Amino acid sequence: MKRLVLFFVLVTLWPCYAVSQSDSIGVIRRTIREFDHLDERYIEPQHYVFSAMLQGSYSIDRYSLSSSGLIDQSITFMPDAKVKAGPYAGWKWVFLGYCFELGKLNFDDGRREFDFSMYSSQVGVDLFYRRTGSDYKLRDANLGEGIDASELNDQPFDGLKVGITGFNVYYIFNHGRFSYPAAFSQSTIQKISCGSWLAGVGYTRHSLDFDYQSLQSLINEKMGEHSVLLDSGLMFNTVRYYDVSLSGGYAYNWVLAKNWLLASSLQMALGYKRCYGETAGIDQRGFSINNFNIDGIARFALVYNNMKWYAGASAIFHTYNYRKSRFQTNNTFGSLNVYVGVNFGLKNKYRQKK
Repeated sequence: MKRLVLFFVLVTLWPCYAVSQSDSIGVIRRTIREFDHLDERYIEPQHYVFSAMLQGSYSIDRYSLSSSGLIDQSITFMPDAKVKAGPYAGWKWVFLGYCFELGKLNFDDGRREFDFSMYSSQVGVDLFYRRTGSDYKLRDANLGEGIDASELNDQPFDGLKVGITGFNVYYIFNHGRFSYPAAFSQSTIQKISCGSWLAGVGYTRHSLDFDYQSLQSLINEKMGEHSVLLDSGLMFNTVRYYDVSLSGGYAYNWVLAKNWLLASSLQMALGYKRCYGETAGIDQRGFSINNFNIDGIARFALVYNNMKWYAGASAIFHTYNYRKSRFQTNNTFGSLNVYVGVNFGLKNKYRQKK
């Protein structure tokens, strides 16, 4: 009897369950399609499934450290300019690639970079992983009022290693008429000039390994009898920065001529920073920074795209600020990219039109 009752219950409920499952799948499909909903008067959708690209990149990486103790001091580090190149491959929203430094036979120099981007008309996601080598140089040093530290300019310094890992997720409000991917992933074509407000969230983790004793030795060597001691605020070995941010900004695409696009984007981010470090000197308790600061992301692009072939240049810059009464740092990094690529694998609906 119990089995018979169970049978009737299953027969009665199964159609409802099947309809519920079908509705859920339908909702998911409609949601995914909505991510790429476009007003085709303004934007030409991508006609191809796959893309292959060769990109050259000029990297910028600047670290500035400063202290406000008994003596106000600041030091800026930058490596020599590097040109990298590498292949990229794309599939629908996803674009992956790897760049290596040109003219360098030793690939195991401690530098590691990985970028992952996923774009749709509504939402974009950027993941990044960067580890520098130990090839920084002192570009500017202010060791106190009236102190001439010009002997330190452009001196190699292998006591600094930097890493950054993080992600940005952003939403494009006017996604039906404005195409962010048209400027930065070449996956659509903007046909009429248009702009959009942007909003996003981000998380980054910065690591900074600093050999202040090597820096003090370099100061003593180059400045001789005019040498000065580093302020205690700069006497640290390791610092870890954690940044959670909310960003907002505006982007605009100018259609210069058929298939030509000039784009710019600026986002300001309110970031909550938390920093841990190991200091030297009398105070061995270390220090922590817990505060809010304003960061920024700027993007520029010039693109030619006739849907089959594309070429262009883009520049992306990030800046992060950490400020407290005792210790401050500014990190600016970015890249200037030049690329050429081809799309292939025509979608069925466009193949049928031909």
